[in-house]
Formats: sequence, C-alpha cells, structure tokens
Amino acid sequence: MAAVQLTVGVEEEFLLLDAEKSQAAPAVDAVLAEVPGDLRGQVAREYLTSQIEINSPPGLDLRALRHSLGLLRTGIAGAAERAGARVAAIGCCPVAGPEPPVVDEPRFHRMVERFGALSPGPGLNGVHVHIGVPDPHVRVQVLNHLRPWLPLLHAATTNSPFADGRDSGYASWRSVMWERWPSVGPTPYLESHDHYEDLVARLTSAGAMLDEAMLYWYARLSARYPTVELRIGDVCPTLDDTILVAALARGLVGTVLGDIEAGRPAPRIDHHLLSAAHWRAAHDGLSGLLVDPADQRSRPAWHLFQRLFDTVRPELERTGDLELVTLLMGRLRSRGTGASRQRAVYARTGDMAAVLDHLTLPTSLG
Repeated sequence: MAAVQLTVGVEEEFLLLDAEKSQAAPAVDAVLAEVPGDLRGQVAREYLTSQIEINSPPGLDLRALRHSLGLLRTGIAGAAERAGARVAAIGCCPVAGPEPPVVDEPRFHRMVERFGALSPGPGLNGVHVHIGVPDPHVRVQVLNHLRPWLPLLHAATTNSPFADGRDSGYASWRSVMWERWPSVGPTPYLESHDHYEDLVARLTSAGAMLDEAMLYWYARLSARYPTVELRIGDVCPTLDDTILVAALARGLVGTVLGDIEAGRPAPRIDHHLLSAAHWRAAHDGLSGLLVDPADQRSRPAWHLFQRLFDTVRPELERTGDLELVTLLMGRLRSRGTGASRQRAVYARTGDMAAVLDHLTLPTSLG
C-alpha cells in the first residue's frame, strides 16, 4: 500500500440544455459569462458549445472534494439558469435535435478537419479522476496494474442508456460512441516510460491524434499534471456516485503501489480480452455480468464489484475513507447506476423529458 495519502482531483463534463425544451443548447459562452468570479478558474469549455466542464482542485480529503464539486455543480447550474439554460449530468443526449457547433478554438477546428464527424450529437460527457503519483516511471507501472480492474469502474459509472429517443440496449451508449476515436481504448501493457512516450510519438506521427492530450486510453499519464488519469466513465448523476468512483480509484492506485513496492508483477491480460471486458461493462453496467479480472470469465457484476471493494478495503481503512465508501457502496447498490435510474424514470413516466429533468443539476446544495 502507498506510504502516504495520494491526492485526488476530478474533472466532470456536462450537457447544456434549453431551459424549456428537451434538447441541447449551444449556450456555453452565455453560461460562462454568468459563472461567479471565484469559480471561473475551475470551469471551462469542452469540445462542443453544448458542453461545460468543471475541474476540482487536487486534495487529500474526500469530504473536501465533495464540497468543492458541490460548489462547482451548483455554481454552473445557477449560471445556466441565469443564461436561460440548464445543466444535465448525463453521458450523452438521449434525444435527437439540432447539432450544436464546435467551440470556436483552433484546436477543435483542427480536430474536425482531421477526424470528421466522430462525435455526432450534442457531446459525450465523462468523468476523469486524477491520482497524484510523482514518479513517471512508477506511474507507468501503475497503469499496468490497473488494467484488469478498470472495467469494473467503467460499469459503475454507466449513465447513458438512451439515444435518439429510445433505449440503446447499452448502459453506456456514450462508451460506444466514444470508441469511434482512434486513440480510445484499454491502456496497452507498457514495458517502460520510454515505451509509453514512444507509443505517444508513433500514434501522433500516424495521425491518430494531434498530440499527447488526445491520448484517450482508459487510463493514461496526464499530459498536464503528475498524475495517473482514469478516464473511462460517463459523468455521474450525483455527487455520491462521483465521490465513490474517486475513492475507489484512489484506493486502487494505493493498493497497486503496494504491489509494485513488493515486486509483484502486473498481469499481462490480452488486449482483446480487456476490450471485451469493457464492452461488457458498457453493455450491462452493474445489472448483469462483468468479466472477472482474475480469469476473464463472466460473473455477476455485483459479486465482482464487491471484490474490488474488498481488494482496496485495507487502503481505504488506512486513509480513513472506509466508512464513507461503505456508505456510498450501499447507496449505489440500492439505487443502481445512473443508467438503471434513467430507465426506472422512463419506465414510470414514458417521457424522455422526465429523464432529463431527473438529471438536471440543482442550483443549490440544499
């Protein structure tokens, strides 16, 4: 286990909606203009004008992280209300409508020129968790050890079952759409930090990405911070879900650091089997089967998710997070993932507008 507590930070992307209609709104500039001054440094544009992103400061305490994300969520919700829009925590828009333009920045225009219409619709919204690990060589080893576990976190974050007004059959349709990009997928097994940098250079040279920031592996080394960045999930519907994912991610990194320190090698799982495990996670969420990290056989999702919790439990106990994570695990088990909750709302109402209302962020913490 890690000798010190690791920092954790979170980025969340959201969908901007029309205040009255159940369709995306290209309102990011209007919303940003209404964001309170003390939050503006932590709120940003994303790829499309119907998206907005928040970034928490890194820290050690999960309750402080929750408070920071809560202020940011309510801050952008209030800003959207003043701008005649609203904010929804959803992986992708469940209804068809006008496609908002790309944000007017040179980098995004270059992406359109290079890759074309790989992101149809109003945007794909994810959650990214950053765990601080100072040594880049150790960070690469962490990536190797995380590979078999990430499909379980992928399943827990599923929050986009609908597309074009109907059930897609997947718990995370965002994941299916996201995989169109050539640099998206499971992190390969890495021999060294030099191997990582060589792959980045070769993928850039091949034209599969513009630069290192477009390396969209499910876990990577952040291009900006000394962190391991997990970027597998749909944006979570509630703070409970986000904090649970962040806590489990930090617990996993702390746990595998112990394996690295003890000289235990990372399992070399075949890339295609990992891809299949992530496909199963996107399809079933936590409501069906997932792929066992130990032997790559399908087993009940909650059985495997409980094993993930049991694996990181000593690290959670060491960092003082066990009580909170146990509570949040219980809430997720009783409520289901975001995808399950969306389907329950739709089954009850038959109305996609009600689904979007359910996911609209509140304008206050109360």
